[in-house]
Amino acid sequence: MIRSDTVKQILEHYRVIWALSHAQGLMGWDSETYMPEEGIKGRAVARAEIAQLIQKFMLDEKFVKLVEKAEEEKDLTDVERGIIRVLKRDLKFYQRVPPEVVKEFVKVTSEAFIVWKNAKEKAKFEIFAPYLEKIVDLSRVIADKLGYEQHPYDALLDLYEEGLTSRDVESIFSTLEPGIKTLLYKLESRGWPKKHPLEEVPYERQAVEAAVIDVLNLLGYPRGRFRVDVSPHPFTIGITSPYDVRITVRYRGVDFKEPLFSALHEYGHALYELNIDESIAMTPVGTGVSLGVHESQSRFIENIVGRSREFVYKISPILRKHLAFLSKYSDEDLFYYFNVVRPSLIRTEADEVTYNLHILLRYKLERLMITGEVKISQLPELWNSEMERLLGVRPKNDAEGILQDVHWSHGSIGYFPTYTLGNVIAAMIYYKHGNIRGLISEGDFAAVKEYLREKIHRWGSIYPPKELLMKNFGEVYNASYLVKYLEEKYV
Repeated sequence: MIRSDTVKQILEHYRVIWALSHAQGLMGWDSETYMPEEGIKGRAVARAEIAQLIQKFMLDEKFVKLVEKAEEEKDLTDVERGIIRVLKRDLKFYQRVPPEVVKEFVKVTSEAFIVWKNAKEKAKFEIFAPYLEKIVDLSRVIADKLGYEQHPYDALLDLYEEGLTSRDVESIFSTLEPGIKTLLYKLESRGWPKKHPLEEVPYERQAVEAAVIDVLNLLGYPRGRFRVDVSPHPFTIGITSPYDVRITVRYRGVDFKEPLFSALHEYGHALYELNIDESIAMTPVGTGVSLGVHESQSRFIENIVGRSREFVYKISPILRKHLAFLSKYSDEDLFYYFNVVRPSLIRTEADEVTYNLHILLRYKLERLMITGEVKISQLPELWNSEMERLLGVRPKNDAEGILQDVHWSHGSIGYFPTYTLGNVIAAMIYYKHGNIRGLISEGDFAAVKEYLREKIHRWGSIYPPKELLMKNFGEVYNASYLVKYLEEKYV
């Protein structure tokens, strides 16, 4: 797949950059799982220094010239063109964003995670606010350095979803917001369950952990390349895709669907990284192409597969084996428990119908933060008011409001719209296949995974997101599929 001698030289140099990124990933995973809290004092410095080393190797004059030379070569393979495209994007960042900004950003966000965690535990936004202010200021600098055509937020969107603009996001929400509100009105009039007794039932962590592993076994996860841990906020990381992929789950002791569907969600992310073609491992294209496409895989497994009636009936025997309290409930009860619909405060606990309104809230606030139209100190009240307008609920404190998500502590401004993008793409995939529910009913999860592997996973980052979707599905970002899916399922 690599024919060009120039690209071969590029990959030889890139191996060091990949190794440093590998170390960064492992340290990041450890920071959120097993590292003692005070370890952040050394970890933040180490990660900042490694970030500078990565930038140094990326900006090596010989390396830059090799990339420029390869870009001019004719008859490159798709893989080679993909490698050059990805590296050009990386070089744009490192050439335009000063090293001191990169170092400061990594240091601040490394420290900010611990501060956010403490602020959330105490439900006091003012503890985290100074760090968020620094992160927003640095994000503005990065946006200005990278450049944009219409809005500074577009430069940040593009970091997470290549080619995505505010215009794309506005178009998606212009379809979703009225569609969701209409659907909620219909569900209200038809009496779709807003709550279920199982939401209040406590569970033993060991029993639910065993059930989660057995459900993942049913889906066929590769034991030698995959592990499950625990963290305050569930996440997935490909330490070395496709050879070492890790997920985390959170256990609160009540409402067992939360850890179950967190595991399914993160498994969808992991499956993407695990199915990337081995021939492109440890190269610039050896990982998922974007966060929106990545999210489509997690939401596909979590919702379209996991919350389907067919899947619920398949996993019911597994759940009943581990959770004795389910003896009082039918399989149909489980289906409605997994698909309760009600406006809620917490995004990660939101149902399929209301979920994207949470993202719309964050999208609006992020744009206001980046332009400076809102002060950081004003965010909690603005958050609460918008939550009430969009969903009809109002947080009682900062922990269930503005502090609920970890992402801003990571510096991930421009990230949230990719969640909705993932839901949109997942629904597109569902309709483009045409028989997903049939395969689930038959228990043919291998066929489901093979379809995803062929259409999305194996390509890694060879093609940019819009090109990948157009190549395999004939269109991009069509939100009407998601509205149709929700209408058909719930009405």
